[in-house]
Amino acid sequence: MMLAAERLAVIRGERQLFKDVSFSLAPGEALLLRGPNGSGKSSLLRLLAGFLAPAAGQLLWQGQDVAHEPEDYRAGLLYLGHQDAVQPQVSAEDNLIFWARLAGLGALEATERSQAALEQAGLGRQRRLPGRYLSAGQKRRLGLARLLLRPAALWLLDEPTNALDSAAIAWLGAALARHRAAGGLVLLASHVEVPLPQARCLELPSGQLA
Repeated sequence: MMLAAERLAVIRGERQLFKDVSFSLAPGEALLLRGPNGSGKSSLLRLLAGFLAPAAGQLLWQGQDVAHEPEDYRAGLLYLGHQDAVQPQVSAEDNLIFWARLAGLGALEATERSQAALEQAGLGRQRRLPGRYLSAGQKRRLGLARLLLRPAALWLLDEPTNALDSAAIAWLGAALARHRAAGGLVLLASHVEVPLPQARCLELPSGQLA
């Protein structure tokens, strides 16, 4: 799998957040998005996830413009925004089952994968708790557990370490490493250090790669 961006630009309202952003990612590679608040990190991730259209430039997946086959492209990615998207009145397990069913899994497989993901995320004992009773860190781990529900070549993560303690950050780092070792791609926005060895950095809004 190969992802390439060519001279992307995003305009929100009357303000241009960035322009001429170009990069490419091959299997196993990671790109860390850096920049001050308002520089466009979240907007770039939302563009890559298909929620925003670029004001200029194009996005290529396997050498093809994603605008031609957007559904095929979206089927191969998993996007987690900076908010946890946890339903407060529903149990932790049922939150995950909802996302698993939305991804197309059958009822039995969705339940089995959700239970396994909760155990891996350290939330097995909280699986029956409604979302409103989970701590901020537990809600974040519940959101990140969605990474384990189905295979996806491209992970798009916006501030995934928010509210995580050191043990949870280590768990996330191990999950990222396994994903990359299997040929997966990672684009991750963060304002703090993330366990993402050998990742390149993209500074917004300048579009400079390092």
